[in-house]
Amino acid sequence: MATDLDAMTQPCIEKRTERDSMGDVQVPAKAYYGAQTQRAVDNFPISGWSIPKPMISAMGRVKHACGVANRDLKKLTETGKNPLSDDQVEAMLSACQDVVDGKLNSEFPIDVFQTGSGTSSNMNVNEVISNRAIEIAGGDRFAAEKPIHPNDHVNMGQSTNDTFPTAIHVAVAVEISNTLIPALERFADTLREKSEAWDQIIKIGRTHLMDATPLRLGQEIGGFARQIELSIERAMQAVSAVCELPVGGTAVGSGINTHPEFGDRVSQELASATDIPFVEAVDHFEANAQRDGLVECHGHLRTIASTLFNVANNIRWLGSGPRCGFYEVSLPTRQPGSSIMPGKVNPVMCESMMQLTARVMGNDQTITLSGAAGGQFQLNIMMPVMCHTTLESIQLLASGTNAFVDFCATDMQANIEVCESFVEKSLSMCTSLNPYIGYEKASKLAKEAFKSGKTIRELCLEQEILPEETLNEALDPMRMTEPQE
Repeated sequence: MATDLDAMTQPCIEKRTERDSMGDVQVPAKAYYGAQTQRAVDNFPISGWSIPKPMISAMGRVKHACGVANRDLKKLTETGKNPLSDDQVEAMLSACQDVVDGKLNSEFPIDVFQTGSGTSSNMNVNEVISNRAIEIAGGDRFAAEKPIHPNDHVNMGQSTNDTFPTAIHVAVAVEISNTLIPALERFADTLREKSEAWDQIIKIGRTHLMDATPLRLGQEIGGFARQIELSIERAMQAVSAVCELPVGGTAVGSGINTHPEFGDRVSQELASATDIPFVEAVDHFEANAQRDGLVECHGHLRTIASTLFNVANNIRWLGSGPRCGFYEVSLPTRQPGSSIMPGKVNPVMCESMMQLTARVMGNDQTITLSGAAGGQFQLNIMMPVMCHTTLESIQLLASGTNAFVDFCATDMQANIEVCESFVEKSLSMCTSLNPYIGYEKASKLAKEAFKSGKTIRELCLEQEILPEETLNEALDPMRMTEPQE
């Protein structure tokens, strides 16, 4: 319930009257959007989350490509009820570019949780481009009659049902290509550099969190680097999963009210503008109705998230301590770790990465359910949340990876003495004795070493298990890190 104080703090916003097919609507006086946008704003006071900026830009890019196709096909200037002049067409394309460039981001206020096709947001972008184009062309954008009409011109040859999912695909592919893949490449390069620098540092391996045979710290970190390299490949596959575009299918996939070449022309224009190999959908009925490609795309993002969680958690374990943990790797000190324990420092960047990747893995459930249950007959009706969720996952993975590289991976250091101090103590050193004395006798040695507190080497020397020269060769930790003939 509003209070007097609420009323006092609410700004007095001037309004203008806009009209649509349902009647008059009061709209903020200076807004570029119109009646249909305002109805959606009023209907969906849900989350406060508006359509993500990359999606706004992608919608502008799709409208620009559609405008170019309709211009080249002479649809805007020679057919229809109200043909445009060449100058009006250029004004419309310029307005589309303003949306692409983020100059009108404040004009897209509709909540993510809106009509499931994204119709409200499509109407929003049509209205904004229409009014901005009228302004660029020197007209009165507040006039009742729209010489550059949001539906007849900006939306020509289109339906929300094909252009909104097209914009999702464009936004997702662009963000993965321009933000996530570069971040993963930085991480892979950083880990590979650490792997090479630490290649001669011997440490003990661990399986089941228990002592295992030796390996080199560089080999361990190299394994992490390979995980990230594979993640880059998965990110590329994620882009490929959304390269088929629904545009050209219009309302149900039949292509009603559009030119037969329209879908291909728009796809080619988008491919040229983004350097991403977008193509017209093979089957527009599938492309309009289902978001399986987006589900596949996010599946790759989920796998990347799982990898990043795993790598960050392993690095967290390697840095545990400093005196009562492994502490084989020293992590950068970022901030105090406790409000009660002086001097305590925590692996905060690892924990941040683990949390954000957990969110992405949870997002995958939203995407999967939306793809499976949201597509009935000729339309999926869960697209806005699929858009928001996928773009959130990309942003989290890209930003989180960059932060992890900047504030953790780049400056982590190897603790050589700690690494090497564990090796000789390991009971698993007896593994290399198997070819000489057999599994059963080696197992007995391990148990005896644990009970007595002695090392495998000490027991072997005491009991003269092998000649000292042979023993030294068998228990050489560096030799144990590679296959032997």
